[in-house]
This record gives sequence, C-alpha cells and structure tokens, in this order.
Amino acid sequence: MSGESEMTARLALVSHHLCPYVQRAAISLAEKGVTFERINVDLSSKPDWFKAISPLGKVPLLRVRHGNAEAVIFESAVILEFLEETEANPLHPVDPLARARHRAWIEFGSAILSAIGRFYSAADEAAFLHESRGLSEMFARVEAELSVRQSGPWFTGERFSLVDAVYGPIFRYFDTFDRIGDFGIFDRKPLVEAWRDALSERRSVKEAVNPDYPRRLHAFLRAKGSYLSEIIRLQATETPQARSA
Repeated sequence: MSGESEMTARLALVSHHLCPYVQRAAISLAEKGVTFERINVDLSSKPDWFKAISPLGKVPLLRVRHGNAEAVIFESAVILEFLEETEANPLHPVDPLARARHRAWIEFGSAILSAIGRFYSAADEAAFLHESRGLSEMFARVEAELSVRQSGPWFTGERFSLVDAVYGPIFRYFDTFDRIGDFGIFDRKPLVEAWRDALSERRSVKEAVNPDYPRRLHAFLRAKGSYLSEIIRLQATETPQARSA
C-alpha cells in the first residue's frame, strides 16, 4: 500500500499526478507488496529539495532509507531494476533471453509514450493525423507480438510482468482520448484491446493514480494549445442538442 502519511516507510516514491513513468514504479511496488510513501511535486514550480536530489529535474525518484542515511535513485527503468534486485515477488522472467526480450518491449513502451506526447502536442491536423498513424503502426507491432504469446490475459500469458506494469499507464491515456474522439488507433487490434481491458481491471494499475487523474489529464490536454486541445475546446462549446445529435 502507499500513502503520503506513511512517513516511516523505507521507500519513498517522488511523483507527479500525471507521470506515466511514476505509475510504472508504483505498479511494481504494489505488485511486490512493498509499503512505500508517495510524495507528489509540482513540476511547474519545483521545490528546492527536489532540485537538489534530482539530477535531471524529473520524476520518478526513489528515496531509499538506510537507517539515518538516504540514497536517491532516478530514472524509472533503473528504479524498476533496483526493485527487482532488492524486493521479493519478481516481475521479470528467470530466463536471461526472456528477460532481455521483456526489457526490449519495455523500451518500446517508452517509445510509445514519446509518440503519445507527439500525438497530443501536434500543432495542426496534418501533424495530428501523422502521429495518429504512427501510434497505430506501433500498436500493430504490439498486436503481432501478442499473437505469439501463451494463453492468458498478460503480455506473456498467465504471469503479470514488468512489461504489463509499463503498458498499464500507456493504455490509461486512451481512456481519456476515447472520450474526446474516435481516432482509430486500436482498430483491428483485438489482442491489444483485450490486454488493455485486462490491465484496466488490475488493482495495482487502477490504484497507481489518484481518482482525479482523468480530470487532471483532460485539463492538461485542453491547455496544451495543440490540435487536440482545439478539439476539446470545440466540444465544450457545443450545445447539448448538438452533442446528442
């Protein structure tokens, strides 16, 4: 479990409400059953203590208490590997080749997150459609990979892994995108859709964000000044009659 009141926790995850890289670390900690403190920071007005311990000025950070001392780990991929090496209930496969393959698909997930950022930041319709097609092609590769897995709801079948922890926050974006419009990114990708649905019901994935996450993300997207922002603003100006037509 996590909670900002658990000041005696050995681990503290320095977070931001919307960061998907924070979410993957929170999911891993929850799956391992590790108690941790969660500390959210305002990245638009970074506190001095945060700037002092974050070399890249980014979240997540994992603060690890050793008695009276504390160490800080930055970068989500490093945090995930540290947790694999130090905590019970491993999420990586034992086989070295399978583990390397999982790490590669985690990197692909990070590339998808970058593509999502370009999608919601696209300045005009042409760029927006280009990024939409790019995302669709990336998920087509995921669909092909899922087609060779063993039976089961997760990336490789019955066992939840770090790959699942990484893709849960990716799919969460589309819960909000789908309420804005039908962009066709998951068209003809039934295995991706099924994986997405399974992850949306996983307790660790659901609890990796606060209940107000959808509202915060929607407000963030609307304020971007992008083509997607304009779609959101146009929706807000429609009359109820127009929206129901």
